[in-house]
Amino acid sequence: MDTASPTRVTLLDGFRLDVHGVDQCLSRGGLPPGVQRLVAHLCLSGRASRTATAGRLWPDVSEGHAHGSLRSALWRLHKAAPGVIEVSGEVLRLAQSVRVDVRELSDWAQRAIASPGDDPEIAVPSAALGGDLLPGWYDDWVLFERERLHQLRLHALEATAARLAVHGRHWEALQAAYAAVRAEPLRESAHRTIVRVHLAEGNLAEAARAYELFRSMVESELGVLPTPQMTRLVQGIPPRRCSSTLEGAPTVAVPRRSTMSAVRVP
Repeated sequence: MDTASPTRVTLLDGFRLDVHGVDQCLSRGGLPPGVQRLVAHLCLSGRASRTATAGRLWPDVSEGHAHGSLRSALWRLHKAAPGVIEVSGEVLRLAQSVRVDVRELSDWAQRAIASPGDDPEIAVPSAALGGDLLPGWYDDWVLFERERLHQLRLHALEATAARLAVHGRHWEALQAAYAAVRAEPLRESAHRTIVRVHLAEGNLAEAARAYELFRSMVESELGVLPTPQMTRLVQGIPPRRCSSTLEGAPTVAVPRRSTMSAVRVP
């Protein structure tokens, strides 16, 4: 393979397989859905047996038919992009040279969560700021990995925001925290991170406004109040300031995974 242009699989915001800079889904009629699902499955699982792969990808047909579909998918993939999958007896695995965006995102997220607070090497990759895993795919194995990746990304964004704030990089910290809020608008821990960043920067009015925003959202959407853990963050701010900070704030639609009305943001 051309090391200057490595084979790359993209699973965030949709499937794409690039070989030597060419998207195989668009060239020569594209890749059949069965081939795409085979590549995606091995990207997420790492390695699997032929039997397990056939049963997972073609669960509604006989075992013989499923194995036949697997053989056909392997042949088609080898013809379009040789070397993407390595076959060793009954074991299938993605070639080590193939780069996968989801693996890179997972590696970053795990480092972000595990890194010490004084680690100066802090950055948020563009992949962490949005993009669901294989939208429109509803296989059980995709749904499970989509939620796992979603939770991993949220925790990593919050951890990164907290670390950026410690290093005085408050603007970047807010961007990471708000990325978590965009992904899950009713997630209290993400909103708590925003409040803490504003407090660390000495912006009491912004912290109060962020708290009131969240309080209004959860009361309207869920009929509950913020937890004491959230409320304690703003207890030292004068009540008059807390109650008035939403006045005059711009109204925008916040993207979310389920329907929600427009809310006020800083």
